[in-house]
Amino acid sequence: MKNAFRILFCLLLIVTSHIALAQGRITVGGALDFWISNAENEVVSAADAMPDSKYSFAPTAGEFTGARTFAEQIKHLAANNYQMAARMLGQTPAPDQEAETGPVSVRSKAEIIDYLKGSFAALHRSAATVTAENAVTPVLPERVGSLRQNTRIQFAVDAVAHSYNHYGQMVEYLRMNGIIPPASRK
Repeated sequence: MKNAFRILFCLLLIVTSHIALAQGRITVGGALDFWISNAENEVVSAADAMPDSKYSFAPTAGEFTGARTFAEQIKHLAANNYQMAARMLGQTPAPDQEAETGPVSVRSKAEIIDYLKGSFAALHRSAATVTAENAVTPVLPERVGSLRQNTRIQFAVDAVAHSYNHYGQMVEYLRMNGIIPPASRK
């Protein structure tokens, strides 16, 4: 399911990018930035909607053994964003980004939201470097570990698809705590 979503998202991105480029109004980086902004708006508002006292919530009823807490979901999402932003620039991510855990020192709701916002800022900066000429050029000289992707556009799509995957989980956690997600209040 996750791969199908990523393929569909890639196709949508490619189609909208080509249409926008043909109209001469937007760049590949701009098209990526549009989707990064959409994910950012949904994720940050959901993160903000959960009270600080519920950041340690993890579901326990049913098949949720070992499920991440709400805070861990956000830190995981943000660490992946930082990792993908670094990879888009051909840089090596920090160990906590590579492990997708985020820094141990980031604990409070305010710190976690700052870390999350910083991760999207890093994605915006990285997306700004993507052009039609370099979008599908390999970034790394060879495959690193289990990475199955190696182009700027793949890293950007990974970040957005991954953000929406965890956004869906955040929505479930909010609802389990009687909180209507901000996107559902519109």
